[in-house]
Amino acid sequence: MINLQRLEGFYWVAKTQGYARAARAFPYPITQPGVHQQVRRLEDELGVKLFERVGKDKVVLTPRGQVLFDALAPFYERLPVIEARVKGGVVGGTLKMHAAGHLLRHLVPDWLRRLQGKRPDITVALTELRAVDLGLLRAGETDLLVDWLPEVPSDIATREVGRTEAWIVAPAHGPYGQAGKLRLEALRDVPFIAYHADRTLKGLQLEALKQHGIAPVEAFAADSSDTILGFVAAGLGFSLVPSLHAGGPRVAGVVAQKLERPRASFPIFAAWRKGAGPHPLVEAALEVAPS
Repeated sequence: MINLQRLEGFYWVAKTQGYARAARAFPYPITQPGVHQQVRRLEDELGVKLFERVGKDKVVLTPRGQVLFDALAPFYERLPVIEARVKGGVVGGTLKMHAAGHLLRHLVPDWLRRLQGKRPDITVALTELRAVDLGLLRAGETDLLVDWLPEVPSDIATREVGRTEAWIVAPAHGPYGQAGKLRLEALRDVPFIAYHADRTLKGLQLEALKQHGIAPVEAFAADSSDTILGFVAAGLGFSLVPSLHAGGPRVAGVVAQKLERPRASFPIFAAWRKGAGPHPLVEAALEVAPS
């Protein structure tokens, strides 16, 4: 196995293109002969020449040396970031975020604009969440999950970032509204558009309709509120969807009315995994999160 200390000497010589410059660039005191010895022993160990001298105090990588440098450079160049992260300092990087589709459209954009303005060193990798899955947090596949949670387990930390209410939505061109008001009884025989992947949301839809004495005729299913609203606008049926806006969903061809019974208001959470210490990128995002 390659001696790791020799790889460090190789990296700094390749980075600075000289042994004297490498010795000065080292993060700890070392002499020029010491650096030269590290590289020579590495070459002996590998049985290949890693550098070619092109001047009195300048060396360049050989093709095989370039292969080794390309593999090592990303690690050594990220060491300062890794050290700062371990020590709890301010660091950039990529924040993995999963959020429900309607939140990606209506809640997350302003949040990310604030984060970008304050922390341009943070990149956010966004993924649409089809259904609440806290296993993504536990497996490390995401850092921050944004959605309504039916319950909050003890190993998950949360902060409320919004509230959503339930709205009845139907095609604007149908005979379902009178004087701008929807009548649920008039929707009794109209095809219903349910949630598909998120069984919890579908259960809430059906329970709300049950309280109005309606057993809906399920004709279509979709995974996101935006898709459901598109189906409604196309005249395929009616549905119940959440909305962050006080006036409800605003989509051409759709009439929306707040569900009064049961009067439902749900908190939207930013959720992250409790661990041995705070996640610096999650903390940065929470500093500018909606309140």
